[in-house]
Amino acid sequence: MNREWWSALPPLPLPHEMQQWDRQAAELGILPEILMENAAAAAFRQLSALCPRLAGKQVWLLMGSGNNGGDAACLARYLRDAGACPHVFHTRPLEHYRNETAYHLQTARACGVPFLPVAALTETPRALPHPHILVDGLLGTGFSGQLRDDARRLISFVNGLSPRPLILSLDVPSGLDAASGLPCPDAVRADATVTFAAAKPGLMLPWARPYTGECHVGPIAMPARVREEGPCSFRLLDSHALDLLPAMTAASYKNTYGHILIMGGRPGMCGAGHLAARGALRTGAGLVTAAMPAAGEEQVRMGWPEIMTLPLGDTGNRNWPAQIPDDLRRRLHQCRALVIGPGMGRGEDSHAFLAALLKEPGRPACVFDADALMLLAGDPSLLAALGPGDILTPHPGEAAALLHCPGSAVQQDRMAALKALCAAVPAAVVLKGAGTLVGQRDCPTGLSPLDVPQLAVGGSGDVLAGCAAALLARVQESARPAHQAACLAVALHAAAGRILARTHPRRGNVAGELADALPRAMTL
Repeated sequence: MNREWWSALPPLPLPHEMQQWDRQAAELGILPEILMENAAAAAFRQLSALCPRLAGKQVWLLMGSGNNGGDAACLARYLRDAGACPHVFHTRPLEHYRNETAYHLQTARACGVPFLPVAALTETPRALPHPHILVDGLLGTGFSGQLRDDARRLISFVNGLSPRPLILSLDVPSGLDAASGLPCPDAVRADATVTFAAAKPGLMLPWARPYTGECHVGPIAMPARVREEGPCSFRLLDSHALDLLPAMTAASYKNTYGHILIMGGRPGMCGAGHLAARGALRTGAGLVTAAMPAAGEEQVRMGWPEIMTLPLGDTGNRNWPAQIPDDLRRRLHQCRALVIGPGMGRGEDSHAFLAALLKEPGRPACVFDADALMLLAGDPSLLAALGPGDILTPHPGEAAALLHCPGSAVQQDRMAALKALCAAVPAAVVLKGAGTLVGQRDCPTGLSPLDVPQLAVGGSGDVLAGCAAALLARVQESARPAHQAACLAVALHAAAGRILARTHPRRGNVAGELADALPRAMTL
């Protein structure tokens, strides 16, 4: 699994996977004390970047009962050596600390770092010098569930300090779930977080940002072998993903880059079909044909001669055929990938047409979007016809329909919703929204760290569907083409949105501009 295409993307290990990395490093002979020393050094470098003049600064370091507490104790030694005035506040009796944490605690004390019980903070705060910097080492990635009352009170005290010090969290802000990015129910609101060896999935989700502040990955010399061979359920879909876009081919011609067929855009909803076709062209498809009920032909084309059209039925026809016409069947076998659903409608004619298409022998891989997803949700026999080469692109409402649950349930636990969708279908699934997730059975989950308001416009999903189909046509030789195309499309689509954020910082852009930004996004 580790040598698959996604191995070039930054890993996002879950807490239990990070613990496995630590165990594997120890099995290779790297002492846990060394990894903790490296973590403290990485945190010190980050703190020095945030506050270049540390000499004379009052620093409070909160030392929890686990390894995060050991990181804080070791960091205090670095700070003392830099001329700062650190005080470590421990949450358990010093003699109860064990292993590498005890080792660094003892070393810091031997070097003159003062240690005080954490009760000294809340009982007599005015007797202590007010901190310029506070280091949060209370709870690490192993925390889950809900905060105990004492921890919650301490976190509330930290967040309420006035004047507010610079707050740096070690590995994860205390109280934040490292997998979901949600406070439980409160968390330290850090100005910056330094997370060790690799970011954790929850830290990269947009709603975690008020707690993490700027998130930095601190290298701790975790061996490459561990990073490559250790388990990792998530991968980050950031700018690294753009390096994996298919390269242009020497001596190529239009068919080299794939022929995409868009099926959608009945009268009154033709803009969706146009935007999907436009997204495919702007992503680099060599040819794009849009098929639609004949009455919508000109509206789907919208003056773009580059979009070929295949009107279905007689002039003025507004419905989808119940069977696949011969001319459409010929076009199906000329294409490498399909998009079906944008502006398709959800009537009986649309259902019959989708059912006929899914029964078509040798149909190309398909991106299902919009109305097609709702038709799939209403008919389990259609869902059963999907294959591992297909892609579904639901927004939360469509995901809820597919899972037969309330939309609020999807948003409350998006990772669980994605897992349920991937269990229901063999296709790749893109769960759209802030912090878009991409999943497929036996593949890591791709996580986009972005919340781009410029993407929240009508037609944005249609552009994404066309983009995914164009990429799907290009990566057919991959062992996991649907997963790869879906991940790359999400990263590229988000990058195009960020380009529009420069010219439309307060929104106001339209989906056609999003499609037109895709070629520039490929160069980021």
